[in-house]
Amino acid sequence: MTALIIIGVIVLGLVGWFFGTYNSLVSLRNKKDDQWSQIEVQLKRRADLIPNLVETVKGYAKHEKGTFEDVIKARNTYVSASTPEEEMKASGEVTQALNKLFALAESYPDLKANENFMGLQNDLKETEDKISYSRQFYNDSVLSYNNKVQMVPSNIVANIGGFQKAPFFEASEQDKETPKVSFE
Repeated sequence: MTALIIIGVIVLGLVGWFFGTYNSLVSLRNKKDDQWSQIEVQLKRRADLIPNLVETVKGYAKHEKGTFEDVIKARNTYVSASTPEEEMKASGEVTQALNKLFALAESYPDLKANENFMGLQNDLKETEDKISYSRQFYNDSVLSYNNKVQMVPSNIVANIGGFQKAPFFEASEQDKETPKVSFE
């Protein structure tokens, strides 16, 4: 009878541990997903600001058509991305194109003094800062989640529950390059 009680307590302990671990994995996955949605909010805000910024700069730099096309193309690539991985890649392309646009703006003193341009540039800078912070929080959440998914003994529950390792938001090679702008 005592052995049966001990076995029952052990089984109940294992069942309790299993459900606690499962719920912890669900919580971490939801936190990771929430952090990704925060990045998406800021990326969407940036995508919405870009057409206004481009139109403002176009008025001053009519002959820089290629730069404007690159910015709009990168923005459209982001808007049409359907997976987090595609959005991560497209976000890097947008950053690169915006860096070129801001480098171009440096050559036009009247543009740099324009209130609309300054306001849009400030909004975009604030958004870029928020994107950067959101990426950091997302990667922290992914780290916690991935640790739980991969570490023993919680990896047993993760395998049973179908939890998969999540990708980090990493800078692309394009993001690491200095933008090249030429005025020919």
